[in-house]
Amino acid sequence: MKRVVTAVLAALTATILTFSLTTGTAWATPPNIPSASTAAARLATLTVANESNQSTYDRSLFPHWITVSGACNTRETVLKRDGVGVVVDSGCAAVSGNWYSPYDGATWTAASDVDIDHMVPLAEAWRSGAHAWTTAQRQTYANDLGGPELWAVTDNVNQQKGDQDPSTWQPSVASFHCTYARAWIQVKWYYSLTLQSSEKTALEGMLATC
Repeated sequence: MKRVVTAVLAALTATILTFSLTTGTAWATPPNIPSASTAAARLATLTVANESNQSTYDRSLFPHWITVSGACNTRETVLKRDGVGVVVDSGCAAVSGNWYSPYDGATWTAASDVDIDHMVPLAEAWRSGAHAWTTAQRQTYANDLGGPELWAVTDNVNQQKGDQDPSTWQPSVASFHCTYARAWIQVKWYYSLTLQSSEKTALEGMLATC
């Protein structure tokens, strides 16, 4: 009888279209965020220049979200990476889980309340040098999982940020300013993007909180 029950349970399990992916008990942080000292050193190497080509920006020039693995695209992969107790369906859409938004300190249980923010917004990258990239390079940037470019955050906070740099927008959670600056600098440094003088000053102030 025990074998029959085991077989039935195995068959039922095989037909379930949703599965659970537990991402741990602590909120995840995107990878490769440098230390404050390394960030400061990298900030000093960045070229200060005025932004350009703003009128030619188009979001479609940065193809996203792309398939990462199986049915999972970049957005879905970040939701699984940064959430806790995430459950996805057969199409890799998150149907439940918990997500903490470090920008505003809010916690969400519905993926629809969470946006995937580009730390350095696509339009900001465009104005800072990405206008000269190939489409393939811009696709890599827009879907970068190897650095601190993609963050799961509260949707309306992401929309409030828009394409602003730290001189005009910073997270409401002051204790996160150090991490935000370190991540921002890493992205600009890694992709050899320029920054404005006011942006550099704001970043220096944020690093001073570390």
